[in-house]
Amino acid sequence: MVDEAAGIETTVGERLKAAREAQDMSLEDVAARTRIPTRHLESIEASAWDKLPAPTYSIGFAKSYASAVGLDRTEVGDQLRAEMGGTRPQSTAPDVFEPADPARVMPKWLVIGAVVAVGLLIAALLFLRERSLEADDAAPVAVAGGTEAAPVQPAAAPAPAAAGPVVITANEPVWIQVYERAGQTLFQGELRAGQSFEVPASATAPLLRTGKPEALRVSVGTADAPAIGPAATTVRDVSLLGPELMRGSGATAPAATTPARR
Repeated sequence: MVDEAAGIETTVGERLKAAREAQDMSLEDVAARTRIPTRHLESIEASAWDKLPAPTYSIGFAKSYASAVGLDRTEVGDQLRAEMGGTRPQSTAPDVFEPADPARVMPKWLVIGAVVAVGLLIAALLFLRERSLEADDAAPVAVAGGTEAAPVQPAAAPAPAAAGPVVITANEPVWIQVYERAGQTLFQGELRAGQSFEVPASATAPLLRTGKPEALRVSVGTADAPAIGPAATTVRDVSLLGPELMRGSGATAPAATTPARR
């Protein structure tokens, strides 16, 4: 820019320096406002382009400097671009660098406070987790006399409900006999695979005999009863009453360890 009064062309650095001094500001004051290192501000005022970063950054510095001392940042940027064009290769990259506005920079105390708060939150979560794990470990309760009470044993699971009809289903061909304790035969013969026999609801004390207990599935309502005997043995007098089947106590000892009847 040409100083019309003196007829002398002034550089960007001289204009910025004059504006700074007119406002009685030091380079340190400008550096504090713009967050630009003092050495770069000195280089701009002295037009020492070889001591500055790439032209894009240098122009950004000059624009921020201009805003801090009340000059037109666009005009200063254009003039500096022209000045630097004669001394250094001009960058083709757009002016993407702008020093951070101090008003938008988060205060240091706020950053530190946020870090401390996050650390305390993590510590609290870890503490609560440890307490939860300790609560899950049931420790023995101390009793009078300095001894510890025996750990409480979990209650035995209740036996499945024995409700509904008793159905005998063959998984493979098998011979069975269903009879009353008094001697009346309710069924006798071979069940094919998948065939079933339902014990009559009128039966008072029905019993079962078979030579292949492993081939049978006995159910009470919707629940399957335990096995009625070991495989490949003849069992007899197996109670077909629902409650006894579900307890697994309906069978007497096997009549004999004999090959299964085919």
